[in-house]
Amino acid sequence: MYLKLNTSFTLIKHFFLVYLLIALSPSQLLAQTVLVTPQQNLQQILDHANNGDVISLSSGEYLGNFVINKAITLTTAPQNNAIINAQGKGNALLLKSSNISIENLTIINWGDDLTAQNAGIYSNKNDNIVIKNNELSGDGFGIWLQKANQVKILKNKIKGSLTLRSADKGNGIQLSSVKNAYVFQNETSHVRDGLYIIASQNNIIEGNILHDLRYGIHYMYSYDNSVINNHAYNTRAGYALMSSRRLTIEGNLTTDSEDYGFLLNYITQSSFKNNIVRNVWTKPEHKVLGREGKGLFVYNSGYNTITENIIDTTEIGIHLTAGSEKTKVYGNSFINNPIQVKYVVNREEEWSLNGKGNYWSNYLGWDMNNDNIGDVAFEPNDGIDKLTWQYPEMKMIMDSPAIIILRWVQRQFPVLKPPGVKDSFPLMSPPQYLSTQKPLTAEQRSH
Repeated sequence: MYLKLNTSFTLIKHFFLVYLLIALSPSQLLAQTVLVTPQQNLQQILDHANNGDVISLSSGEYLGNFVINKAITLTTAPQNNAIINAQGKGNALLLKSSNISIENLTIINWGDDLTAQNAGIYSNKNDNIVIKNNELSGDGFGIWLQKANQVKILKNKIKGSLTLRSADKGNGIQLSSVKNAYVFQNETSHVRDGLYIIASQNNIIEGNILHDLRYGIHYMYSYDNSVINNHAYNTRAGYALMSSRRLTIEGNLTTDSEDYGFLLNYITQSSFKNNIVRNVWTKPEHKVLGREGKGLFVYNSGYNTITENIIDTTEIGIHLTAGSEKTKVYGNSFINNPIQVKYVVNREEEWSLNGKGNYWSNYLGWDMNNDNIGDVAFEPNDGIDKLTWQYPEMKMIMDSPAIIILRWVQRQFPVLKPPGVKDSFPLMSPPQYLSTQKPLTAEQRSH
């Protein structure tokens, strides 16, 4: 009996080994770690690699524009400083296979031809790409992935030119027609847009730091994406979200933007929750009539939910325009904004839900029963505000006796007040469950 069992086990083991030999390709069976020095021909080694190989670079500079057409890992040991130098032209690394990993490298000095899509790392029509722990510095695009599925871009640092105009720079990370990407804890600076996502679905953008840019995160024509716990600062717009739907925008922070904290343009069926916007203010030297820093600018966007956000110290807290209706706005805190709301609408818009409104730092009502709900509705705008928006020249006479009398008449005779935003249940204090994400300190920013 024992002999029969032992024979059966041996047959099963042999069958399993034969199955593995059949399932694995010859190149995978020959996979190995190849150590490379700068004196060797790196392109030749890449060309002759087998799928599954690990190409490990020694310290030093590798000059050229390298093409990877095998499913390999290109890396270096943690203590090494392996530099890929593209010498000012083309792509530093051109990926022409799926299942490639690029890790721990320094990549510099690729081309600046934006029409040719010069990038530090460029890939088209390849899946299962991993780009991790690299430092990239150059004039064109940092990382450009196109028509890809299942990619990971993790913990890279990407820095653009300090001298080029914004329009002449590439984006830090660009995803075009990409599905199921995870973009996590990268830092981008001094490029055009930190992350640019177009025509892409089911991606998660999480925990990235984006600064000294035009837009921190820029979305176009993308659906079912999540933007979570990112931090943008020193931008024209922290987050520019355009022509997309079913976005989850949650737990993000933007500070020190000049034009917009969040720009929502043609955004529908999306959730905007638990974000923090601080200090959106147009610089004095850039001031022109009609240009003001807006915490939230919502243009032609409907059927969205805006809740549990902090909008603090912006020239205009929230500006809605061009038919931005059917939006639920409740549980937010509008703090220290000279103009809390700018919204011209022909019918009343209720900004509360199920008896819960928003906190307004300039609300002067009372709470007799101590339920943290104001007993008097809050209406942030009146007819004078709307006239001022239509005729900005009126700002010159805003403190005149005539304007003061007109405002008093509107308060005494509500029938004369045009329809607009109304919060029937204003909160007496800011909600306590708002995001606790804090701006980075100067020391954290320097690292």
